[in-house]
Amino acid sequence: MVQSIEFAPAVRRRPFQLGKQVTLFILLMFFYLLGCAGEIHAKWYRYYDSRGTANISANVTPAHIRYGYESLDQNMQVIAKTPAWNGDRDAKTQAKYESQARQQQYDLKLKRAYGNSKIATMKRDESLNSIKKQIAFQQEQLKQQQNDRVMYKNQENQYIRKGQNIPVLVREHMLQNQQQILASKAMLKQMQDNYNSTQIHYADVIARLKKME
Repeated sequence: MVQSIEFAPAVRRRPFQLGKQVTLFILLMFFYLLGCAGEIHAKWYRYYDSRGTANISANVTPAHIRYGYESLDQNMQVIAKTPAWNGDRDAKTQAKYESQARQQQYDLKLKRAYGNSKIATMKRDESLNSIKKQIAFQQEQLKQQQNDRVMYKNQENQYIRKGQNIPVLVREHMLQNQQQILASKAMLKQMQDNYNSTQIHYADVIARLKKME
């Protein structure tokens, strides 16, 4: 019985010691593999020139960037490829991004200004109706000025038939009337152009807002 008591503790410690050894082995393997993974990085850089000749160096040179290059590990195995730099392609890509950014800014501006296509349509109608009223008023002004022109012309003809000199006041009225008619015609043209440009502007705005809805 004494012998059995002496050997019993030794038998109980073996599983515990074996477990510690397995755990320690796993940890060592883990850190070993982790260290190996960390060592996988580019050691060399290879590019092929216009003649197909391979050129290898430890650093990336302008020639590498020009032709495109391969990143190699310490065993000369390809781990990554970098395409050749293309100025035209990069310029087009940059122009595309800039265009998209401008479009996004424009869209945000439209959203803040109008909210949606329905509100934009209402504002369009308000603006066009306001311009129509201005045009109608200016047309009435022009019509009155043209009637005054006829009156002043008749007065001038009366003096001519009588063989009398045309009074300075009549001549001044006729000159002033002529200037008013020219100004009214120019104003009407400007208003009509404004009406047309407003139509085009809101057509683009409403179409863009509908596309975003």
